[in-house]
Amino acid sequence: MRSVAVDTENKSYSVLIEEGILENPAEYLRKVWTKRRCVILTDTNVYPLYAGKVSENLSEAGFENMIITVPAGERSKSWETLSSVISRMADFGLTRGDGLIALGGGVVGDLGGLCASLYMRGISFVQFPTSLLAQVDSSVGGKTAIDIDQGKNLVGTFHQPDLVLIDPMALRTLDERVTVEGYAEVVKCAAMKGGTFWKLVCGIEAPGEILKHAPELIQQSVAFKADVVSRDEKEGGLRRILNFGHSIGHAVELLSAGRLLHGEAVSIGLAAVNRIFEQHGLTEEGVASAVCGRLAAVGLPLTDELLDDLRVLEVMNHDKKVSKSSLTFVYLKKIGEPAAFTVSLDELAEFIGKI
Repeated sequence: MRSVAVDTENKSYSVLIEEGILENPAEYLRKVWTKRRCVILTDTNVYPLYAGKVSENLSEAGFENMIITVPAGERSKSWETLSSVISRMADFGLTRGDGLIALGGGVVGDLGGLCASLYMRGISFVQFPTSLLAQVDSSVGGKTAIDIDQGKNLVGTFHQPDLVLIDPMALRTLDERVTVEGYAEVVKCAAMKGGTFWKLVCGIEAPGEILKHAPELIQQSVAFKADVVSRDEKEGGLRRILNFGHSIGHAVELLSAGRLLHGEAVSIGLAAVNRIFEQHGLTEEGVASAVCGRLAAVGLPLTDELLDDLRVLEVMNHDKKVSKSSLTFVYLKKIGEPAAFTVSLDELAEFIGKI
């Protein structure tokens, strides 16, 4: 059993990483929850794989539960789905002493966390991520969100889970493209952490090797993020480094209208921001090539036609990191040394140049 502690100012919880947790989640859940009613939120992809067995396991352990299924995909992070899920939670009769389990990828985790934070001004919830992207990133740290037309994750809260359960075996049921997209977040963390984590990533040369090394890759990524979140729970400063590659990536993802997965867009954003800052002499020469090499090794995209679309700048002007008419980028001085650089929106187009 691999375990990572997340300690924030107001709450501490564990991230447990173990092959086979999906077979008996109640064993771990009852260590943090008394018996209660709960909703299992999942999506149409995960439902036939795991929802039934998780529901049965919890029922046998005394956790009365109901499964709520939403359509798979980013479009479920919407006002309409949020309202529908909360209404069904109320119909089931959940009280403040009950809980929600988010069983699925990042969309389910973000949506479920927001539902839990809003229902009766906040109920307990557990993250049970089944995609690599959710396991290494969105399930840890307490960020919840839905999207609106102006951008991704612009409506949300901070609501920490009581527990995060990660079963690397779940990755074996995923389409290779979905596993690979999650690896973009692993490369992001490794490039900022450096050291043995970066060396581990440098040894990954094919998608199949992600699964082979999944437990360690997940643990290293979670440990990196947990350390950052523990020191800056609500993104007042340090936590902003986790947005490395996301300002450009989120814009490209939004404009792709579903053509690009989140991790693919992050990969494009990572490649772009490293090229830009190396061209400005702020990133050590060779870093862009090194990071791009790690992404390309598993087939992640490094560029996209949307980078030539002027709408990218328009979307970036609405980025949630915009403050006082300026946008702060996270970049690397060198591998293992992230930094922040603020650019005025008036100078953004010139600074970015031709991506």
